[in-house]
Amino acid sequence: MRTALVYHEDMTAPRLLWEDPECEIECPERLTSAMGLLQQRGLEQRCLRLAAREASEAELGLVHSPEYVALLRGTQALGTEELRALSGQYDAVYFHPSTFHSARLAAGAGLQLVDAVLTGAVRNGLALVRPPGHHSQRAAANGFCVFNNVAIAATHAQQKHGLHRILIVDWDIHHGQGIQYTFEDDPSVLYFSWHRYQHGRFWPHLQESDAAAVGQGRGRGFTVNLPWNQVGMGNADYLAAFLHVLLPLAFEFDPELVLVSAGFDSAIGDPEGQMQATPECFAHLTQLLQVLAGGRVCAVLEGGYNLESLSESVCMTVQALLGDPAPPLSGPMVPHRSALESIQSVRAAQAPHWTSLQQQDSAPILSPSPRSPEGRPSPLLSEGPEFKAAAAQATAAPSALLDGLHLCPMPPVGTAVAVTSLDAAPVLPPEVPHQEGSALEEETQSWASLHEALAKDEAASALGKVSSGIAAAPASAAAATLDMAIRCSLSRGAQRLLCVAVGQLDRPSHLADDGRNLWLSIRGKEAAAQSMFHVSMPLPGTTGGFLNFLLALVLPLAYSFRPDLVLLALGPDHGLRDPQAALLASLLRAPAGCRVLALVDEESTPQLAGVLAQVLHGEAPPSLGPLGMASPEDTQALVRLRGQLEPQWKMLQVAAPA
Repeated sequence: MRTALVYHEDMTAPRLLWEDPECEIECPERLTSAMGLLQQRGLEQRCLRLAAREASEAELGLVHSPEYVALLRGTQALGTEELRALSGQYDAVYFHPSTFHSARLAAGAGLQLVDAVLTGAVRNGLALVRPPGHHSQRAAANGFCVFNNVAIAATHAQQKHGLHRILIVDWDIHHGQGIQYTFEDDPSVLYFSWHRYQHGRFWPHLQESDAAAVGQGRGRGFTVNLPWNQVGMGNADYLAAFLHVLLPLAFEFDPELVLVSAGFDSAIGDPEGQMQATPECFAHLTQLLQVLAGGRVCAVLEGGYNLESLSESVCMTVQALLGDPAPPLSGPMVPHRSALESIQSVRAAQAPHWTSLQQQDSAPILSPSPRSPEGRPSPLLSEGPEFKAAAAQATAAPSALLDGLHLCPMPPVGTAVAVTSLDAAPVLPPEVPHQEGSALEEETQSWASLHEALAKDEAASALGKVSSGIAAAPASAAAATLDMAIRCSLSRGAQRLLCVAVGQLDRPSHLADDGRNLWLSIRGKEAAAQSMFHVSMPLPGTTGGFLNFLLALVLPLAYSFRPDLVLLALGPDHGLRDPQAALLASLLRAPAGCRVLALVDEESTPQLAGVLAQVLHGEAPPSLGPLGMASPEDTQALVRLRGQLEPQWKMLQVAAPA
């Protein structure tokens, strides 16, 4: 199975036995409400359910001192007043006779999840646990946290599984200082935390929670703190932090495992965070993390104290882990000025340690160039009989796929593939069933022959119930295929169509700058923005330059535009290696709710359609390999385009306007 869900009902036993307004929000209902909604929506049943085990005292000792473990063991025999007195020695903590057992289960759940993922039993998973862990330190409970579940899991992955690069993403609204202290001098663990800070006025009131704290000794640059200095941060702010801070560093770090300290007090409605990010945002964040580490993502619950918001956010995270499309994001995709100031400060603090940030920021920021007068490129083909004949032969596949591609929120089939002949069929992943012929059953159909199956209405209807598709056509018909796909998309209900054309493909002359389409051409010519809806960029010559363009231009544009369908056209001489094409397709899934139609040249490598089918089906893309430095020309082109487009597309911003 794809996703593990680790849980044990014994973790609901600890509860506050005396009056304490600060601690009463950490209650058993946090788990029961989240699990109840997972069951109600059928998500628990789709996961591999694992009963949490207790971590051994030796495993707890990976992070905590023997004396501290012994102290916690002793709480099992204490009375209420003794527990209250001991709790008072720590900051925002309460103990219960079942705390030791529950905390061992919480730590053990993280260990089980890591073992299941790293042995290949599952691809990813969530440990639904309490008490949380990220504030806990070597010899001290802190902030509701007893044992540091994620730090123990990371150390276990290092020692038992021999991992050398682990990424920890802490999206809880409080700074996880316990994790930071554990790994601050360890270059094998990259720790990223965003947190409500308010210039040190918000708990835990630590100077080392600010952006200037980047780690110690050999670990300098491997602690990344992004402080939120105002409340009310929303979806655009969280995504900007991922696109402009976390993901550039993560790709450069190249982790073997991603651990998420998944606190949902950063979601809307939470009394602690007072932020505005909706639960759907966590589906997008999870999906973006799944392009890393071969998709090995282990999320462990931390905070979250609004039961409705917590439960919805847990469900969204599990849906993303299962491979379901991320729902569209609400609200304007415009980061707050305060968020941009924080992003700017953390990029400045981290730039000395990370080549990716140095490359993005090495060129001077140019003032926006005057807009070029909008020009209409000459059509590649006339719209005469030859064009229509080519379209009829080469574009029935995308036409059928588009019948319902952008209309089904949770399609029963993940990916459909259409080719002009069965001889051109790619090798598909085993999860993508296929059938040759015209009798295609709705629940299993994900394959079609252009000349046979798609000629029948029932085949087209079946293909309409997919979330993504691939159409392969001869190189001679590439332009006609793309043009017909665009026409079909716009005529069948797509309100916002993002076209990403790679290679020798011109923008069709009938496209208008009416806000319904955004054309992004990656073709090796000079960088230019003929309008906010017509952008051309060169194909970077190195993997580093390619990543810079993806994270600093393509994805911010996509999230600003918010398409309901993406057409990814890999035309003649597109120049992408298979892993690059796979990463591009994989990253474009999230902004479009996984509705991506890839148009490929049949003369491309035989593996290309297969690897695209895998990533569109939710598999992690293959590694890009070593990252080469971006060329000065590519860096200048990126800066120039961002300067031209930032006034219209605010997700491109990496600093507050002057």
